[in-house]
Amino acid sequence: MIVLYIIPVFGQDDWITFYEKSDYKATPDYKKTIAYFKKLASASLWIEYTTFGESPQGRDLPLVVMDKNGNFNPAAIKRSGNAILFVEAGIHPGEIEGKDAMMLLMRDMAIFKKDTALLDHVSIVFIPIFNVDGHERSGPYNRINQNGPENMGWRTTAQNLNLNRDFLKADAPEMQAWLKLFNDWLPDFFMDIHTTDGADYQYPLTYQMEVNGNMDPGLTQWAEEVYLPEMTEKMEDAGFPVFQYVAFRTWFDPTSGLRNGVAGPRYSQGYVALQNRPGILVETHMLKSYKVRVESTYELYRITLEILNQNHRELKKLNHEADKHAESETFLNKAFPLNYNRSDEDSIMVDFRGVDYEIKKSDLTGGNWFIYDSTKPKDYKLPYFYKMEVSDSAILPLAYVLPPEWLDVAERLKLHGIKYYRLKKDAGIKVESLTFNDPSWRNRPFEGRFMMNNIEFETTEKEVDYPEGSLVIPVSQRTSRIIAHIFEPRGEDSFVRWGFFNAIFEQKEYAETYVMEKEARKMIKENPEMKAEFERWKKDNPRLANNQWVQLNWFYARSPWWDEKMNVYPVGRIVDEAVIKDLRGVL
Repeated sequence: MIVLYIIPVFGQDDWITFYEKSDYKATPDYKKTIAYFKKLASASLWIEYTTFGESPQGRDLPLVVMDKNGNFNPAAIKRSGNAILFVEAGIHPGEIEGKDAMMLLMRDMAIFKKDTALLDHVSIVFIPIFNVDGHERSGPYNRINQNGPENMGWRTTAQNLNLNRDFLKADAPEMQAWLKLFNDWLPDFFMDIHTTDGADYQYPLTYQMEVNGNMDPGLTQWAEEVYLPEMTEKMEDAGFPVFQYVAFRTWFDPTSGLRNGVAGPRYSQGYVALQNRPGILVETHMLKSYKVRVESTYELYRITLEILNQNHRELKKLNHEADKHAESETFLNKAFPLNYNRSDEDSIMVDFRGVDYEIKKSDLTGGNWFIYDSTKPKDYKLPYFYKMEVSDSAILPLAYVLPPEWLDVAERLKLHGIKYYRLKKDAGIKVESLTFNDPSWRNRPFEGRFMMNNIEFETTEKEVDYPEGSLVIPVSQRTSRIIAHIFEPRGEDSFVRWGFFNAIFEQKEYAETYVMEKEARKMIKENPEMKAEFERWKKDNPRLANNQWVQLNWFYARSPWWDEKMNVYPVGRIVDEAVIKDLRGVL
């Protein structure tokens, strides 16, 4: 059977983008964006347009796949030996140059046959607009710090969630679709395109890569010794000098020095690093013209494709080794780093291309008013603080056990590509059990949740009865880093901290005061030391000294009627290999 592909005929003018027609000052809306990529797909056998989910307002989440061999699914591309470059634009739709730059690049390669060698060993998976609802909340006043485009989208989704805080907790339906997509493709390199806020300086583009401790050592070395040096040199040669993400130790003030750090798993590049993949967060400079920002992003795309083409075998091998390393028992019985602090005493001096500025005392607010002069470039030599120290760590167990009623958590595990087994019948399992002390929460919502801000607990070893259907999650798997950050409470984005388990901290049964007045005296009579302990507690909590109910609840919490599950983490930690062996008959 012969299949005939009918390719529409277009003239060269048909491929001028909305951005180009606007004299490089505007970006197309959602419908025009989708129409252009669909037109590319209809005209080229190298491009497929599809979708990967739906937004809360009912818009399709667009996806464009580009492969020189016409392979458009993960398995076919992986069989071909190509590396997969996964790029997302418009996670913050006001920062949208990634969309227009890729539109130009795909057109140039597919239609005008320019730089087609860039696709010899690399396939592109591209999200033109991740936050589609925010993209359509468009207007000229959405980003006061930014120089164009003429209209730009809104930072958050229709549910007012910032997707670049959602990678681990995955509350947004857009993010849940993204996680499924990411784990279906499991790409080799990741790019997330943004526009920065902050100070003025000469660089049109800055970047952040996870090379300070939270990524696999082999991938970290490759990023530091292969990708970053070559990318930096080639961007300089192309007329777009780059620098690491600019964050001054004192906001706006270059002379205070520069700082860097480790991105947590709520952020895109931090998340993919924990998924054993190198990723780069791209931040074009908001004060540069939109044209310069699009052109610098275009050039970074092109240079990244060059580097990946040259190193596709090595990178795929390193990704595979990183996965195997995560699957091994390397992390077990060792301190796994959860959070980091920056050393404020250890720095190096670096050259920084800034601009001249002055500081005036504001007669309006009394604060410091930084006035930058972009017409006066100025080179500085600044201290750069980037060395990180582990501030929180955990000795990881062999496995975690999650009761089946925590459906929301179980669903998230699937999205993250985490494998688990279910108990076929009830089982008593010896675990390390955590009981939280003095829990407290922030007094304002953050990303739709009230986060815990005091994580203190005691650990005891005991046998816990788990019902049929409970999840046993082995740590030794490809996603071990993600598992650790989900379940270890002290992680900055742990599910405990995000409030997935807040219900365990609620007291559901109470004692009337007239009952406890009698019972408290009985308890003191049976245990005289309790009276002194109670007086110490009152002294330490003077604001409660006149609250009869709270004082009597103190006694109730020490009575046999107290809820034995309150403040107890429902996730058990299996640390004994013999327990794992015993479970094999019920999994």
